[in-house]
Amino acid sequence: MAATPAPPSAPPKPTWDPPKAEPPFPWLRPTIRIRLTLLYGGMFLIAGILLLSIIYLLAAQAVHVGNELPFRITDGKFSIDSNTCSALAGREFNDTDTFNEAMRLCVDHQRQKALDDLLSRSLLALLGLSVIAFGFGYAMAGRVLSPLGRITRTARQVAGSDLTRRIELDGPDDELKELSDTFDEMLDRLERAFTAQQRFVANASHELRTPLAINRTLLEVHLSDPGAPPELQQLGKTLLSTNKRSEELVEGLLLLARSDNQIVERKPVDLAEVASRALDQVRPEAEEKGVEIRGERGLAVVQGNGVLLERIALNLVQNAVRYNIPEDGWVEVTTEVKDGQAVLVVSNTGPVVPAYEVDNLFEPFRRLRTERTGSDKGVGLGLSIVQSVTRAHGGRIIAEPREGGGLVMRVTLPI
Repeated sequence: MAATPAPPSAPPKPTWDPPKAEPPFPWLRPTIRIRLTLLYGGMFLIAGILLLSIIYLLAAQAVHVGNELPFRITDGKFSIDSNTCSALAGREFNDTDTFNEAMRLCVDHQRQKALDDLLSRSLLALLGLSVIAFGFGYAMAGRVLSPLGRITRTARQVAGSDLTRRIELDGPDDELKELSDTFDEMLDRLERAFTAQQRFVANASHELRTPLAINRTLLEVHLSDPGAPPELQQLGKTLLSTNKRSEELVEGLLLLARSDNQIVERKPVDLAEVASRALDQVRPEAEEKGVEIRGERGLAVVQGNGVLLERIALNLVQNAVRYNIPEDGWVEVTTEVKDGQAVLVVSNTGPVVPAYEVDNLFEPFRRLRTERTGSDKGVGLGLSIVQSVTRAHGGRIIAEPREGGGLVMRVTLPI
């Protein structure tokens, strides 16, 4: 008995987007080129018709004036019309040759006057039509290019870490509509990729928390045993310190993933209060290292997340205390409102920082010079978190080397 043939396998699914169906008459599509051609062609046609009409009327008036007789015959005598030839008015002519020559000069003068009058009025009409054409063209160009302004504004909002914004341009199916739809599709993909990255970091951080917490508990229980050998006690302390560093790294990654978006829920937060809380947490470490804390903190209220703003001040102050000189060091923390913005400034004494290395300090896991791992001063995410939180609040942070050593960190936030 013959075996039954296996059913054919299903074809693989395409990994690309299927092409869009072309319209039956693509040349009838209302593209920007066709619309601009019709618009400016129609404007040129209308302006030409108006200009020709005005010139025709002016020319008709000039011909009418130029055809007026420069003389009158009254009682068999020739007299010059003072309105047409004022220069010859009142003269008497004894023969016909002299009279004919005077008439020729008068007619030439009258014709030249009519042409000059036609030219001057035509220039005035052209000037008026030019002003109207430029104004109308400017208004129509603004109307046609208004979708580009909408696309630009959306791009600026997206640049401020707001990937939820979309253009959603309505109107005719032209090049601008196609550009808007393409931009929206790109934003969709960017938002999905960005969200997936944040979700991965957050999930990984959450998954790493549990084993680290278990390790810390086991080590603390082991260290609490008074009968443990000294070697194991020292090993337990070393492992506990390493475990604490790993926990700080996980917390920093989780905070970095959460703070890299724009803040949606905002509340009034005083930077002076935030800085004072951060100083209270760092003060014991500063007293242990002999670092003086000073500075005046004025009222500076911003709209934002208090926990994240406190993290900005805490990270900056911790770095200022930890990266300081061994003796007679100080950290100055000030807050103020300047030029309509709230400013938090943290400056300190410390090692000399080259100007070309300042920007690298904001990179994750990057410290001064070649120091990247094996340091007890942190996990290398402090300034990255500060920059991320500052951007999420619509502000900026500037780091400047201080003369004599140390840094000046200036955080500017909108009020």
